[in-house]
Amino acid sequence: MRIGLVIFDCDGVIADSEVLSASVMIAQLAELGLSIGPDDVRRDFLGRSFPTVAKVIRERFNRALPEDFEAEYRRRLLLRFEDELAPTPGLPAMLAQLRKPCCVATSSSRPRVERTLQLIGLSEFFGPHVFTSSQVAHGKPAPDLFLFAANRMGVDPAATLVIEDSLPGIEAARAAGMRVLAYRGASHLRGHPLATPADVHSFDNWEDFPHLLEEIETFGEIR
Repeated sequence: MRIGLVIFDCDGVIADSEVLSASVMIAQLAELGLSIGPDDVRRDFLGRSFPTVAKVIRERFNRALPEDFEAEYRRRLLLRFEDELAPTPGLPAMLAQLRKPCCVATSSSRPRVERTLQLIGLSEFFGPHVFTSSQVAHGKPAPDLFLFAANRMGVDPAATLVIEDSLPGIEAARAAGMRVLAYRGASHLRGHPLATPADVHSFDNWEDFPHLLEEIETFGEIR
């Protein structure tokens, strides 16, 4: 089967941002006397929208968050992005050679993803083809976002390949009837691999992606 569309998650796939996000969240919660660590973030927050993350925090600590918690988190995070954000290693070179329609589908807010793409120099590459969980009823792990993106791009879900770094994202892609690869090359997963379904292939180097794409199109699977 030919792949007609490649959908990229943003944080942890396009942008090497998850370590920064975790650092900001951990520090902000510590100011409230709430203690979490990087493992908690990887396990419970990765790939999920901010409302879902906030709900997990409230339920875990039985504690309401300040009304401005989300706005303050986003403000601090964007400040860190300005100085430290980078694309995942090798991504721009791979995208320059990619000859497939592609888009971004992310649980991040639209202002955050737009600024992310600006800072790593990929706004023009993806253009208007950026979709966020705010555009659908249910975020990942529901399939809504990926199905919405494929519909807007005019491609059959069965001919779509999703690149994800999180278990909710992988579940969403599978629920949408799409092929999915697990990217493991961003900083937050180095030395901390996440368990993935046995039939989902993982990779950590964008130089390998063209070969993986060719195998999927030729054999229908990674050999």
